[in-house]
Amino acid sequence: MSVTEMNAIVLKKTGWTAAWGMALGSALVLGGCVSAFEPKTDPTSPLAPRVQQLVDENRQYPRWADFPRSSSPLPAPAEVAANVGRLESRNAALTAETARIDWTLNTDPAAFVAQVNRRVDASQMSPQTLRTAEQIEAYAEELRQRAKAPPPIDRPRPQ
Repeated sequence: MSVTEMNAIVLKKTGWTAAWGMALGSALVLGGCVSAFEPKTDPTSPLAPRVQQLVDENRQYPRWADFPRSSSPLPAPAEVAANVGRLESRNAALTAETARIDWTLNTDPAAFVAQVNRRVDASQMSPQTLRTAEQIEAYAEELRQRAKAPPPIDRPRPQ
């Protein structure tokens, strides 16, 4: 069976309706923008001549020639070269300084983990960290009970 025989090219009625609806909606939305790009000045306004004069004067975009030049002069090429040389020497000094560092993290990871575990085991642990999960939950429940508001006090209402 061919594509034409299966009616695969022709949209169903809902497809055509949706397409026409979108086209009509787009036309309406974009049609509202047409007049926004050509604003008109109200001729009865007392400021209309001044507004039109300002609009006419400012129709051209500014050019680079219209901007004022910088008040500070550009640095001389020798000064720029000196700054670059200073930066390069600082970079070389920093590179040499970092090369002198004895990096110890490039060793065997298992040995590093064992060393950290020895340091942790040798340190005094806080009693709070030695609690079991059940003890922690019991302590949390005790704190929740203590945080509950007391029941309201019955007071006789004045007559």
